[in-house]
Amino acid sequence: MNALETPAGLFGPLFAAVQERGLFVDSKTFADARPRRAPAAILADWRTVRPAGDEELRRFVHANFDMPQAWSDPPIDQRPLAAHIEALWPLLTRVAGDPAPGSSEMWLPHSYVVPGGRFRELYYWDSYFTMLGLARSGQQQLVENMIANFGSLLDRVGHIPNGTRSYYVSRSHPPFFHLMAALSCDDSTGGRRRRLGWMVKEHDFWMAGATQLALGGETRRVVRFADGALLNRYWDDSDRPRDESWREDVALAAAAETRDAGVLWRDLRAAAESGWDFSSRWLADGHDLGSIRTTRLVPVDLNSLLFGLEQAIAAETGALGERDVAITFAARAEARAKAIADHLWHEAAGHYADFDLDRGRPSDRLTAAAAFPLFAGLAAPGRAARTAAALRQLLRPGGLMTTLCDSGQQWDAPNGWAPLQWIAITGLRRYGETELAGLIADRWVAMVEAQYITTGQLLEKYDVVTCSAGSGGEYGTETGFGWTNGVTLELLAMRDDEARKGGGCDA
Repeated sequence: MNALETPAGLFGPLFAAVQERGLFVDSKTFADARPRRAPAAILADWRTVRPAGDEELRRFVHANFDMPQAWSDPPIDQRPLAAHIEALWPLLTRVAGDPAPGSSEMWLPHSYVVPGGRFRELYYWDSYFTMLGLARSGQQQLVENMIANFGSLLDRVGHIPNGTRSYYVSRSHPPFFHLMAALSCDDSTGGRRRRLGWMVKEHDFWMAGATQLALGGETRRVVRFADGALLNRYWDDSDRPRDESWREDVALAAAAETRDAGVLWRDLRAAAESGWDFSSRWLADGHDLGSIRTTRLVPVDLNSLLFGLEQAIAAETGALGERDVAITFAARAEARAKAIADHLWHEAAGHYADFDLDRGRPSDRLTAAAAFPLFAGLAAPGRAARTAAALRQLLRPGGLMTTLCDSGQQWDAPNGWAPLQWIAITGLRRYGETELAGLIADRWVAMVEAQYITTGQLLEKYDVVTCSAGSGGEYGTETGFGWTNGVTLELLAMRDDEARKGGGCDA
């Protein structure tokens, strides 16, 4: 499955021509198209016809491919926000049929929820935050289905791809599966062992090559520091333009003449694996996307999540009587916590930060990712308090900004994102920083509610300075929207302190 062919590989020069001529405003449109017949036959006909102009090429494409359907927002209604979100779940639920030969779509055994907008498939880290809302809404069977879908991907692919398209298989996403598994209500020994097996497979994927690394060595997603500490970075196993952003990646490489194109494209892809595509966090100068250097940073969010994964494996193997494995993974979690404390803490700035491999020190940039060690529970109390104080710099009328830099990229100021609000709120509450957690939650919910009342929509991202739709990046602000729905439902429940239907294993 790792060799699953992407549209760019199947259609080669035809795919490049369609994307580089800009036949579709969104490059993802053609990457998601369904061929009407065998790819080899389509490509052979294209080579024979060789459509010269854009209109001729457009006719050829529409004669041979079915374009994906666009998302349609439901009519504006007068329902309270929580009721509106619960009514959205059926509209966002999908069942994957058998993909057409040559389609980028990947098959899944069970129903699932998509984010919305241009995001027509199952996405990895998005889904954890969506599943919080599904559980809150009494949609436990959908939660179980999505856990099983991700398990199926781990069995078939060896990891959970960024999303369920062939062009996403070369990378993953922030590893939230162990937290999804904790949402399951299947307490049978068989169910627990299945989920444990999937967690171990995910750990194997992220740590591939670690045992052969010398001091100071790097391989794919693993880095060994000079002191022997093992930590991870984001990566992508391909160094080609992204199928879903082909035109943009080719143009960027042409503009960044001094950079090796393959290195540039891998760094773009690695940022996509991080979920933060794109952010000044990854840019050498903070503003020029051509200076992206994702693979030269050891991210604090990724390593906090892997600490959580190792803890979860240790706890579950211990509960299932596998004492030796439990001891091994507990030791790995402890070693990772020490490595994070030693290498991902910026003492002068007073917050957690990514480690810059080229500069040999933590990055000076404050980002909302600094909250992840609090979320994972690995921060010392004093450091948690200092990090909370630093995070106040990101607080705005609508919640937490992603960074302090307004670069024009979507994972930067003035934008705020639902998952990062949840991570910060949960982490701050864990360490008793309830005032700041409450401020973030209240401001976020008030903004989302106000936008819903005005527009009838829930958005992928928000401008937390003006309390309006977010902007920036490669595409417009999408509506739907899975993780905003999930996080908002949870925050509404926290705010209102009222019983809500369903929402757990007793439903």
